[in-house]
Amino acid sequence: MSEVQPLIGVLALQGAFEEHQECLEAVGCKTVQVKRPCDLEGIDGIVLPGGESTAMGLIGTTGGQNLWLALQEFSRQKPTWGTCAGMILLAEKCVGASAVIEDGQSLIGGMDVLVCRNYFGSQISSFEMPTPAPPGDSDESTYPGIFIRAPAILTAGPGVEVLGKVVATPCRQAAVVLQELEQKISRGEKVVMMGVIDALDRTRGEGISYKEVKIDDSGEEKKDTEYESTIELPGAADGSNAREVICAVRKGNTLCTAFHPELTRDHRWHSYFSTMVKEFKSA
Repeated sequence: MSEVQPLIGVLALQGAFEEHQECLEAVGCKTVQVKRPCDLEGIDGIVLPGGESTAMGLIGTTGGQNLWLALQEFSRQKPTWGTCAGMILLAEKCVGASAVIEDGQSLIGGMDVLVCRNYFGSQISSFEMPTPAPPGDSDESTYPGIFIRAPAILTAGPGVEVLGKVVATPCRQAAVVLQELEQKISRGEKVVMMGVIDALDRTRGEGISYKEVKIDDSGEEKKDTEYESTIELPGAADGSNAREVICAVRKGNTLCTAFHPELTRDHRWHSYFSTMVKEFKSA
């Protein structure tokens, strides 16, 4: 009896969703584009692609049907994979403000990590570097990680399995954010953290602070709920400021990668996620 092909949805609001579909189909999956909450019905897993997380957030939280609420519920039940911008959307905590964001960017959340947006630099700073291959891969070679305005994971919470790390120097903007965080931590100041947000406030003479932007069951945003959290940032090398940051994590049925596997001809990460979905279906 032949194995039933898993049906995997790809969030198709913006970004490299068609490339993900091609890669998933190359490893034996069926795919469907997800643009509305009703598109989540009947699929076995979903991929949140790379692209622009701000644009995705604006599209996903406007209109009569709130796709973000549906994705929050789905991602807590079935296999979900976020790549680059998709990883930002799945993060519980995120730093690195955007000039076009006001009052924070609502995220889907679910993965207990602290992400630094655009850690590796702007679009013109895109590059490729060797990264660890997926767990259990029989090919011992590294994986070609393509980083385009890519985020990096600074810390991972309990229960989060770190699947890959790289050593890289933060871009100038990210370095400023990290320096300010380190100064506050070294002074023993209370660091106000975010839960499911992206909002770094700069106030004259007061350094940095954070706003919380959560979506409640009614679909409305709740702001300014604050709590203390201990942060341990990866150390910086003398001279270069290079840090060992996390580029791939997994917790349960949720997978995140900072790079763009859909832009290579190497389908090992797509095969890994396909196996996650198949194992979930057969459980």
